[in-house]
Amino acid sequence: MSAAFSDPVWQKPQTAPAFRFGFSAGGAFDVIIVGGGIMGLSTALHAARAGLSVQVLDAGAIGQGASGLNGGQVIPGLKYDPEWLLRHFGKERGEALVEFAASTADAVFDVIRDEKLAVPFTRNGWIQAAHTETALKAAANRDRQWRSRGADVKLLDHAEIAAMTGARGYLGGWLDRRAGVIDPLSYTSELARVASATGAGIAEQQRVVKLAKEAGVWRVSTQGGVELRAKSVVLATNAYTDGLLPGLAQTIVPLHSFQIATAPLPADLAASILPGGQAVSDSRRILVYYRRSPDGRMVLGGRGRMALPSSPSDWAHLERALLRLYPALAGIAIEKRWFGRVALTPDHLPHLHEPEKGLLAVVGCQGRGVGLMSALGKRMANYLASGDTRQLPFPLSPIRPIPFHAFRQVGVAAAITWYRMLDAFEH
Repeated sequence: MSAAFSDPVWQKPQTAPAFRFGFSAGGAFDVIIVGGGIMGLSTALHAARAGLSVQVLDAGAIGQGASGLNGGQVIPGLKYDPEWLLRHFGKERGEALVEFAASTADAVFDVIRDEKLAVPFTRNGWIQAAHTETALKAAANRDRQWRSRGADVKLLDHAEIAAMTGARGYLGGWLDRRAGVIDPLSYTSELARVASATGAGIAEQQRVVKLAKEAGVWRVSTQGGVELRAKSVVLATNAYTDGLLPGLAQTIVPLHSFQIATAPLPADLAASILPGGQAVSDSRRILVYYRRSPDGRMVLGGRGRMALPSSPSDWAHLERALLRLYPALAGIAIEKRWFGRVALTPDHLPHLHEPEKGLLAVVGCQGRGVGLMSALGKRMANYLASGDTRQLPFPLSPIRPIPFHAFRQVGVAAAITWYRMLDAFEH
């Protein structure tokens, strides 16, 4: 893949270190974490803070996966609203989940503040924009449920959403002031830096190829021939999950999320487009999400093709969406294009698995991974330190591969094409 198709607008801090092995083979740890994205690094930081010995192994470089390449939207909540969670999980587990879901954005902004992370951020909220009456009704229902629980949220009418977004085509929407935006590459890099400073080992370019349990201890082998031992192993590979744990990769549908960034906007245009610095996701079936970057560009993302991109035309659907929303941007150059891989689960909830004692896996961010995985990492660390499953907000579930998984990918690609056509009719 040419470098032109991996050119994110996000920046690693100047202080970002490279991470190398700092020990000899055969080292023993309380926890080995496979995957150095937000979930793995948040777990590592909090586990090290709790006094556990921790080693993170990443197959690539810190930040080169979706954790560093997403839209940087920090959104609390889950795809489901409180009343659904209570019905689905029962009162006790449901209430705990609602409370957890409400706190996920706090987890990000608290760690930025408490650990003094060098991460550009704005916390002025997130707008869910409604382009149909049905979507507006759903927004009103969501607003009622969260407002009754004291959340800082607001239903937006036609005039308010037009003023806040500067975009065309919305009937109204919903503002969640708990949310915000960050530079996700800075955030991932800084989580790694502070986890390392707290005592966690972090090693890049170390692909784990084998897990085996002997006499209650996990043996973790890398492609380079290093073998380490640990009491517990956490698989935090999400959409990059391979065959390390049989069946796990077949429980998720990996998708590519493509993004574009314009040149920095001239002052006259910038004044009317997202003047309050909020992030936006819209209500279309194949949604687009957008925000301004710290250096004043428009950044817009959405689902991309399943195959790796081969030319700028693979981002053309995003350029069309941008101009549909903001016709005034017609003369502004698209300067950056990039993509990351995300993972969906069939029920649109994160899945936590512990198929054997001391072997944990987490998959399925559903597009809310920045907040969700930051908060879940802390809970995972608490579980590793205490052994108390009440620390985990989601129940541990068996690994259930999706039936006909190979065909599911084809089906998703066909569904995306179909939904995109339906969305075009609703224009």
